[in-house]
Amino acid sequence: MGHGNSRFVSLEEQLAIFLYTSITGLSIRHVGEHFQRSNDTISRYFCKFVFIFSSSPFYDAYVHMPAVDEVQSGIREDPRFWPFFQDAIGVTLRSHVSLLTLYVPVRARSRL
Repeated sequence: MGHGNSRFVSLEEQLAIFLYTSITGLSIRHVGEHFQRSNDTISRYFCKFVFIFSSSPFYDAYVHMPAVDEVQSGIREDPRFWPFFQDAIGVTLRSHVSLLTLYVPVRARSRL
């Protein structure tokens, strides 16, 4: 796909920077400290791989949207789940959604 080593950072390390940042969710500063690289270098290679994975030909070859009317067999065949998901569209088994709750100190609740 035309990607390779840069002058000071190997392709393997570039990919490692992207994967480490994606998996840990740490800030650029923390990732830069881990890899002993500048924040600019970390940001550059993270953005490079986001672009690679979200554009052609990689995206077209490896990313496929699920069928709209397909419910996973693990849900369909389990009587504990099926009554609740029988009208769901495009249910994906083992999906993960990261959520954060809003923390409001007790003394500041009236000021919202």
